[in-house]
Amino acid sequence: MTSSSQLSDVLHVLLHMAEADGPVTSEALAKVMQTHPVVLRRLMTGLRDAGFVCSAKGHGGGWMLGVPLERLSLRDVHEALGGPALVSLGFRSDHSQCLVAQAVNDTLGGVIQEAESLLLKRLGSVTLAALAQDFHRRMELRGPAAHSHEGHHHEV
Repeated sequence: MTSSSQLSDVLHVLLHMAEADGPVTSEALAKVMQTHPVVLRRLMTGLRDAGFVCSAKGHGGGWMLGVPLERLSLRDVHEALGGPALVSLGFRSDHSQCLVAQAVNDTLGGVIQEAESLLLKRLGSVTLAALAQDFHRRMELRGPAAHSHEGHHHEV
């Protein structure tokens, strides 16, 4: 089973954007994600289409948040990324006539659907403002060195 860090990566990038004093280039954000700027731009497309971020071209340009953090939930971001599956359990489909396989698949399908529904509800109840608040709380706990971002291994 493979897991995707796409949502986590994009949330990380969005919080870095929120901390920046102005537009942030794709190159700088890609460095934060430890990826190529093209990958970053591809991820940002869904967020731009949803109006959550905007970009400005030219000197001094880059990515900016398009909505306040208080209005952006984790679910909003998840859906802007295309709403990838939250639970990645597979089913055996090679025995479609087998009554045991049918019982297993129906039961697992219902459980997965219920779990995803609960996850989506919870993701909808957490805003990026809450993440930013948690980040600032952690910086305060680290003390003065954290305020200069020394305690953070990558800057934008």
